[in-house]
Amino acid sequence: MSTAARVPETWELDGDDARETLMAVGRVRLLRDALMRLRVSDGFSHARSMAFATSLVLVQGLIAIVGFAAVVGDSTLAQSVTRAIRAAVPGPASRVLTDAVTQAFDTGASSRWLPLILGTLGALITGATLMGQLERGLNRIYGVEQDRPSRQKYALALVLAVTAGLCSAAAFVMFAFGRDIGEAFGSGAHTVWDIARWPIAIGFVFVAMWMLFRWSPRRRQPAWSWLAYGAALSVVMWSAVTLALGVLFRISSTFGDTYGPLAGIVALQIWCLLSAIAILYGAAVAAQLESVRAGKVVIQELGKLDLDADAPPPMLASTDAVAEPGPVGSGGGRALA
Repeated sequence: MSTAARVPETWELDGDDARETLMAVGRVRLLRDALMRLRVSDGFSHARSMAFATSLVLVQGLIAIVGFAAVVGDSTLAQSVTRAIRAAVPGPASRVLTDAVTQAFDTGASSRWLPLILGTLGALITGATLMGQLERGLNRIYGVEQDRPSRQKYALALVLAVTAGLCSAAAFVMFAFGRDIGEAFGSGAHTVWDIARWPIAIGFVFVAMWMLFRWSPRRRQPAWSWLAYGAALSVVMWSAVTLALGVLFRISSTFGDTYGPLAGIVALQIWCLLSAIAILYGAAVAAQLESVRAGKVVIQELGKLDLDADAPPPMLASTDAVAEPGPVGSGGGRALA
């Protein structure tokens, strides 16, 4: 159960600067307090749920791509999908997926539409479920105990799945499969693409994080400058996780040969979990920075806990931080060392 203190809405405050508040509270203290906020809001449980939904979306999306390649009958597209799978998935696990591409082309024309339809519908439904879980996780981080009504929640979740979800998918493809995509270009274009795909992918991730941090929580969010530090941290962590796992399995080529398809499953699940933690932790940083802005440094609400009378009280916030609240309209609070 989430016991995170509610973050006051500060969207109406002006005359202050996010960088000044960040410098006042200190990066180390902010990151430490944000980790505590993530923990008391049950963020790691939400991350596990998001990881499960993300893994389903990836598998369903792959089924849709294979179905699309089979429907259009484009052998070049099929070969590109096969090369990308072999590059991204280690060892025998790739053969399981590439066999699916071959089998899709061997089926009759009427059967080729089925994986495209089922994969697309499944990815949309699971993607909306993922965004609904993300809203719940972000709400608890901000101390909001009630999600939107179901109709509003999942309508917004579907929109975010199509917009922010596609941006994230495009960035993932560029990170993981960018080199294989570039092989379809000429030598000159391949060199340009190999350089340009990195900033383009990071740009897609930034756009996705902006959408999620801005619209997913059930509250009025502050200006983008107050969300930028947490969003940038999520982008850096997500990119590092994606690149690290790709490098790990490229270097350890024998790992896939030893453990077979389990290696690909393990890689997928680890990436999904760490990606979800990266997003939620960045949101916790943004929430804690806004809480400091409002002059409220308490992270955990004591009234939400079922405490033993003889037990010592829990740590509510950093003991070395003192709030200095400011008047509304003049910039909110500052945390002094």
